[in-house]
Amino acid sequence: MKTDPVKVFSGTYLQCEMVRSLLENAGIESYLKDELLGTIAPWWAEPGGAGAVKVFVSVEDEAQATLVVEQYEKNINEENVGEENEIE
Repeated sequence: MKTDPVKVFSGTYLQCEMVRSLLENAGIESYLKDELLGTIAPWWAEPGGAGAVKVFVSVEDEAQATLVVEQYEKNINEENVGEENEIE
């Protein structure tokens, strides 16, 4: 039975490459979609251009991949809060 891949993250090319690398380190195969178009003309890949590049995994890996992505987003948010506190 063939299953469609599942999107687990969208962002800039660099963000998606970081997520792809983290997934690879966790033993999860993933691939990027719209990495070229999302970099050159993101508004063509996604309305408004935000989140133009996407990371996909297999349905079987979705749960584990979601945990990796959630940890990445948590780390980024904590880093941003730390930078805001330094500015004040």
